[in-house]
Amino acid sequence: MPEITEWRDRIWRYRLIGSRCGGCGSTYYPPRNSRCLKCGGDLEEVELPRRGKLLSYTVVYQAPTLYKYSTPYIVGYIELLDGTRLFAMLTDVEPDEVRVGMELEATLRKLYTYGESGHIVYGVKFRPAVG
Repeated sequence: MPEITEWRDRIWRYRLIGSRCGGCGSTYYPPRNSRCLKCGGDLEEVELPRRGKLLSYTVVYQAPTLYKYSTPYIVGYIELLDGTRLFAMLTDVEPDEVRVGMELEATLRKLYTYGESGHIVYGVKFRPAVG
């Protein structure tokens, strides 16, 4: 596990930053440092849209250690407005309220508490779109 200060240096943890291929337009989240998987082209860092729709989801009842105090929680497969697809946790919605096709927006939320130090690790989650 990286040192806690390293988490703060990873901007993609706090914003929707991805990589886009200059050759074929493929987009990756989290961003990649190497070449495009589809065409081998160069990748550039891009800010991704903060809104999208839910394609599929699951409710997690037995979680890995870092997330055990968050159960049950929802993990969604989301398509952003530009077509980028990603997995992310959902927040501000109960499992029985979630619907495939619902509009979502990115928000910054607590992911977990880090070890005995008690540092709180934040990251991007998605909530039902407001307005």
